[in-house]
This record gives sequence, C-alpha cells and structure tokens, in this order.
Amino acid sequence: MQDIPIRFTLLLLGLAGVQCMYSSNSDVVDLTPNNFDKKVIDSDSIWIVEFYAPWCGHCQSLKPEYEKAATALKGIVKVGAVNADNHKSLGSQYGVNGFPTIKIFGADKNKPEDYNGARTASGLVDAALNAASQKARNNLGGGRKSSDSKSSSGSKDSKDVIELTDENFDKLVMNSEDMWLVEFFAPWCGHCKNLAPHWASAATELKGKVKLGALDATVHTIKASQYEIRGYPSIKFFAPGKKDSDSVSDYDGGRTSNDIVTWALEKLTESVPAPEIVQIVDEKSLKKACEDKPLCIVSVLPHILDCQSECRNNYLSILKTLGEKFKKKMWGWVWAEAGAQPNIEEALEIGGFGYPALAAVNIKKMKYSLLKGAFSQNGINEFLRDLSYGRGSTAPLKGTELPKIYSHEPWDGKDAEPPQEEDIDLSDIDLDEKDEL
Repeated sequence: MQDIPIRFTLLLLGLAGVQCMYSSNSDVVDLTPNNFDKKVIDSDSIWIVEFYAPWCGHCQSLKPEYEKAATALKGIVKVGAVNADNHKSLGSQYGVNGFPTIKIFGADKNKPEDYNGARTASGLVDAALNAASQKARNNLGGGRKSSDSKSSSGSKDSKDVIELTDENFDKLVMNSEDMWLVEFFAPWCGHCKNLAPHWASAATELKGKVKLGALDATVHTIKASQYEIRGYPSIKFFAPGKKDSDSVSDYDGGRTSNDIVTWALEKLTESVPAPEIVQIVDEKSLKKACEDKPLCIVSVLPHILDCQSECRNNYLSILKTLGEKFKKKMWGWVWAEAGAQPNIEEALEIGGFGYPALAAVNIKKMKYSLLKGAFSQNGINEFLRDLSYGRGSTAPLKGTELPKIYSHEPWDGKDAEPPQEEDIDLSDIDLDEKDEL
C-alpha cells in the first residue's frame, strides 16, 4: 500500500503535463490538434492564438493580460491557446520554437502573422483590430490581396522600392558597393502593410544615396532563411563598400519615413567616402560617376597648355575639398579639359566666361545651374550651398538628351610641352623664294 501515494503523485504530474493553463470558464479557447482546423482554419473569424508551455514563466506572466484581451475582444476576434508542450505536432506545424509564441490567423489562415508587439492586453487588442480591419477592407475589394507583392504592386508610391528575390539578391545587393536597407516582409502581415507607405516614401527621399529593397520572405525563403528572419517586417542594413557576411546588421531605427531617412543618412555619414573627381574621357566614365545621382557637378578646366600640372592640380584640389564637404549629398563630380567635350560646353553654355567653369546638372530633370561667381573654394561652396537649400536659378539643357561624349586618353598628370616650330632648310629654296620669305 505504500506505493499508492507514489502512483497517485505520478498520476497528478501526468495530468499537470497535459492540463490547459486557461480554465474552462475563461474567454480563451483551448485549442488542440483535434479542434484546431475546425475552430480556427475553417472558420471566418479572426483568431489570435498563443502557443505556450505550462511550465514557462513568461507564459504565466502573460496569462492575465491575455485573458483580459480575450474578454475585451469577445464577439469581435476570437482568442485561443495551444499547449504546445503537449501538442508538439501543432506547434511544429506553425514553426513554434519558443514560448510564448503568438500568431494572428487573419485573412489568409494558411499564412498566420507573427505577433511581435507588446505583451499587454492593449497591444494584443490593437493588433487584433488591425487584422479585422484589414480583412474587412479586403472583403470590400479595397485591400491588398495576400498574394500581392508590395514592391511590384504597380503603385507609384512604391516605384523607388527595389523588388528583391532569391535570384537577384546577391547580384543587386551583395555584389554592389551601395548602401542598402532591405525589408523582409509577408504580404499578409499587418505591420508590413503599415510600414509600406513609409518605406516607399523613404526610398524616394533617399534615391541616389541609399537603396531600399523589399523581399517577400514567404516566397523567397532561401534568403529569408539565410538572414534568419523570424518575424515580419524585419529590416537588415547592408553597409556600403565590398560586402561579406560581416556587412549585414539589424536596422534598429524607427518605422516612420522620417526615422528611416534620418537613420540611413547617419549611417551614410559614418561610412561614405569622399567622391572621386572623375575625368570625362568617354560616355562610360560620365555615366558611372553621375548616373542615378541627384546632381552632377561638372567642371571644365583650362587646357593643359594654358594651365600646366601645378595649376590644374590646384583646381582639382579645390574640387576634392568640396567633394568631401558635400559627400552626404551623394553627388557625382566630373571634369573635362577645355575643348575636349565641346557638346557638354555647348549644352551648359560654358566657355563664355572663360575657364575654369562649373555647372551643377540634374540629369533626370535635364536642368542645370551655372556658377557665375569665382571658381574658388569659397565661391563654389556658396554656389553649392545655395543649391542644397533650393536657391539659385536653373535652365533647361539644350536638346532632349545628354550631349554626345568624345573618347580620348585621360590626362597623364604631367605638364604639356608647346608644339615646336619645324626648322626650315633654306638651302633648297631659290633666291626668289628666299626674297619672298
């Protein structure tokens, strides 16, 4: 008889292992593999589902807030809980790796959204109501369908967000030297939908400085897995320059467009190098330096015969100093020798005031502004500062396309010798010709 208490104790422990943490009179519905599909998947209701373990301290701390949310949402959104420690197959089916895990089964029941908000009744209610609102908009036909891709929806608002996939990710992001912010999203994710207009606005404001991409992590699972995406939206920062596994880190800024832009520009300031002052020697050199840049600063320096190496290097030094000062603007900086690119000079009306000359060109808008003051550090600085504040007059480029660029060898950094007059041999010239000479 002495072993009866022991068996009784073991029985109690066994029952404790399968018990539901929520009582039968709670507004939280007990969900099991036997009723989950019928109650959750096959119903028209929005569900918030907690996957928990009875022994989990965080689950026990959440319990009063979770029950409070269930009571507040009664008749609006259903709230359930799964003992995933006992029903491991159900937890595994939905990728539950820790406790508590909360998922929202909204418009697309086959793709529940991870809840990553505050563990409070208020936070849970807000997320539930957002999911219900989104479903209602979808039912009206005004919401975005779950299969839509945010970056390829065709909306002009997202035109500057670059659509990324498993196939193009390495080529566009890892093999570039640009700075990238990449959002990993799920089309059904409410937080992702809230972020979408801010992400698009930031992409437009940062265009030419920082690239913003978006990858549907529910479709392109290889990259989502590689970067250990656990919730949506997840934003990763890829530093400028050559990239490797150490180039990526988590974005830890705010979720408004202003937050994103401010954070990105601060990172850019920390790492962006001073721009190279590129000589225009062919069309490729011009495009590489200025394509996709908000402005291109074009200088035309005197011919090497009129301004030898020391003189030219002094001008280039001024441009390098100003390039460093304005590097956060992510402008392109190029120069040409007077007469080497006559079509550029004509399009920018350069040369009338002599050399050196300088103009700021907006290639996309086909407009430019000409420096009319001194070609000096102070003169150019004042000119560029006014442009950055939106001051200064602009004029349209002549013609409907970029001027033709002539190819030639780059400057070798040396002085140039003036052409020598050929010696004339008078021995072969008769006397009459000598008199004429």
